[in-house]
Amino acid sequence: MILQFQFAALTTLLIANFLPVDSDLNSDTSALLEFAAAFSLTRRLNWDPSKPICTSWFGITCKRDRTRVLGVHLPAFGLYGSVPANTIGRLDSLRILSLRSNYLKGNLPSDVLSIPSLQFLYLQNNNFSGGIPPSLSPQLRVIDLSFNSLTGYIPSSILNLKRLYVLKLQFNSISGGVPDLDIPSLKHLNLSYNSLNGSIPPSLQKFPITSFIGNAHLCSSPLNSCSSPSSSPTPESSSPTISGRQSAASSRELNSESIIAIAVGGASLLILLVLACVFCCMKKKNGVHANVIKVKTSNCGKSENLKSEDFGSGVQGAEENRLVVFEGSLFSFDLEDLLRASAEILGKGTCGTTYKAVLDEATTVAVKRLKQVGVGKKAFDGYMEFVSRLGRHPNVVPLFAYYCSNDEKLLVYEYMPASSLSAALHGDEGVGRTPLDWDSRLNISLGAARGIAHIHSEGGAKFIHGNIKSSNILLRGGLDGCVSDFGVSPLINSTYIKHQVPGYRAPEVIETRNVTQKSDVYSFGVLMLEILTGKFPLPYSRSDDVVDLPRWVRSVVSEEWTAEVFDVELMKYENIEEELVQMLQIALSCVAKVPDMRPTMDEVVRMIERIRHPEVWNGASSEKDSNLNTP
Repeated sequence: MILQFQFAALTTLLIANFLPVDSDLNSDTSALLEFAAAFSLTRRLNWDPSKPICTSWFGITCKRDRTRVLGVHLPAFGLYGSVPANTIGRLDSLRILSLRSNYLKGNLPSDVLSIPSLQFLYLQNNNFSGGIPPSLSPQLRVIDLSFNSLTGYIPSSILNLKRLYVLKLQFNSISGGVPDLDIPSLKHLNLSYNSLNGSIPPSLQKFPITSFIGNAHLCSSPLNSCSSPSSSPTPESSSPTISGRQSAASSRELNSESIIAIAVGGASLLILLVLACVFCCMKKKNGVHANVIKVKTSNCGKSENLKSEDFGSGVQGAEENRLVVFEGSLFSFDLEDLLRASAEILGKGTCGTTYKAVLDEATTVAVKRLKQVGVGKKAFDGYMEFVSRLGRHPNVVPLFAYYCSNDEKLLVYEYMPASSLSAALHGDEGVGRTPLDWDSRLNISLGAARGIAHIHSEGGAKFIHGNIKSSNILLRGGLDGCVSDFGVSPLINSTYIKHQVPGYRAPEVIETRNVTQKSDVYSFGVLMLEILTGKFPLPYSRSDDVVDLPRWVRSVVSEEWTAEVFDVELMKYENIEEELVQMLQIALSCVAKVPDMRPTMDEVVRMIERIRHPEVWNGASSEKDSNLNTP
């Protein structure tokens, strides 16, 4: 009798424990299927109701006992549209949600953000609009809503998130003041590039300036100090007698200073005119004339001697114009060796003509003959020293030597026998090619990004490449992308900038000719689109409308993401769709129309590295906190 009672009690306990679990898991399954049914996915999910959700469904993680869904990971999956209500929001045990880098729009799903168990939320790089819902899960540790179209204010309910570790809201249109987020656990904050105003609370002034830049009406440390409001008039300032005396005194002082400044300026101008006349007379006396070298039209691949009439006609024999070879050069040669070498034209560009020069059986270099250089010899010499030091990087083509005279400027680089990215992508005229596979394109992109990032970081905030294009990305034997032609663009007269390839130029460069590191980022973004699509970046006409590559890609993406964007050569490779979409998102962020909306090249490198080497990033993040980094 006692045994029967114990068995009955055990049976009741098992039913009480396991039947609700099955019911809850079935509810999670039903919610996810309803969510998937609302989207036209770019690839077929393997969410088969007949298979175990916790072990066979893509992007789903469950509790160890496989009783409830804990995580939904669908980054860069081509989700287009709004998150349907009462789907994901029904997963009341959900801890991690990653829907980043999709095409989601509409308001943020309030039923999702308020799931009591939710801890890690990654919705960045979508097109969500409207405000941030005030009802937020108190368990939230990471909130990443960056790169959306959110408006409204930062809700005060964030103050209740006592476990919050990361808050990223950059690149939205959020307005209003910054709440006093005095949360001890908050370690990472980014509110940059919004429409916030007012002063930064003291509790947040410990964060770097990059957390707040891009908000024109935001002030106090670490940004500029807030201007104090105009004080009310004092009795002294309201006195007309005293005010009149002060104004008269100030006027007299200003007039005296102006007279002195005008006198000094006039004398300085006169002295400069005299010196200019003397300098011109000396030049005529010495018979020194600046002759412009005319480059003859030649077909690529034509062989000639570097000392021919076409090339090297401006080389002078004086010792002061000798070839300067930098320390660390792989080869030993002098000017005569260079001029005796047989040459083959590799290409012609905005800044000059590039030759392949074969000095002997073991020595081949690339020689660039500059045209329309806008600096003098002394400045040119100093600049070449700087460029040589800057070029010491695995992903930058090194400068071996240079020659400078009044009539000729030659740069000698390492020769890359694997040719350029342009030739590898599009093929030479009349010559067949082996299409680049996806791994090679990804590797070239990462190498080129590292090279440009090095140039930006080591050259200083104002140092730019200025002419990033696929023909200037050269390939080593292992198809590693190397940046060439860097440091050349600033030497060329500004009047020739307008002749640069328009397909790579940022909108602000077309309008103002002002080249910056952000315009370099734009050019690199076009380069990435060229790699992904296999199309030339040059504008072409369609129905009397000029369309460049970024605009064409945006038009396809805005309608709905399809495989039409990508090069047909890439479609034969399996399991790369996610990587393709992630790279497309990076490229589109680089070609943002507003310069401040574009990432830095260091950020681009990190984003590509996450795609190229996910095992490294995943391993590094798991050592700290596998959930804190973007899944």
